[in-house]
Amino acid sequence: MSNHPVQKQYNQLAKIYDSRWKDYLHNTLTYLKNWAEISPEETVLDVACGTGEFERLILNESPTQRIVGIDFSEEMLEIAKDKCKNYSQSFQVANSENLPFADSSFDVIVCASSFHYFEHPSIVLGEMRRVLKPNGKVIILDWCKDFLFCQILDVFLKIFDPAHQQCYTQKEFHDFLKNANLVISRSSTMRFGLFWGLMIATSSKN
Repeated sequence: MSNHPVQKQYNQLAKIYDSRWKDYLHNTLTYLKNWAEISPEETVLDVACGTGEFERLILNESPTQRIVGIDFSEEMLEIAKDKCKNYSQSFQVANSENLPFADSSFDVIVCASSFHYFEHPSIVLGEMRRVLKPNGKVIILDWCKDFLFCQILDVFLKIFDPAHQQCYTQKEFHDFLKNANLVISRSSTMRFGLFWGLMIATSSKN
């Protein structure tokens, strides 16, 4: 795991990540939080949680929320742990293709701005479905290739960023969810600022 491009890159970026992406993180994760409408009683898994900014947003409003964050990067998780040290929280290094949790463990699974990093998104979605409770929901927010800027960014990153895999159109993204036997109940695309085009979908088990 230690040689994985995503882990290597984000271990190096961890200390500057929040300041570099401050506005993007605030805007997108606040949108995700509002969209998800997570109740205080629900158990939440954040896949590829990074520096724990989503956890901070949730715990500031609901200090007893049961939320687990996983990520490839140990350095990012150290920042997440420190950021949320005043709350009862759980962060751990884990591979999204092999989630270290029992079947039907979580009411809500979220994943923000990470789907384009997954080498095998179908495997990741299968794991999300496995650890999701029968009446739970999976909410994924990611870049959308239907927007011109993301098309250009996708080409650029494929050349210069070894961690990047691929951006997807909304249709391609929805096809991944359907093929993983997840039923889409709600979806949208949106633009943040002049450039960023994103998509979001809520899905659940058949």
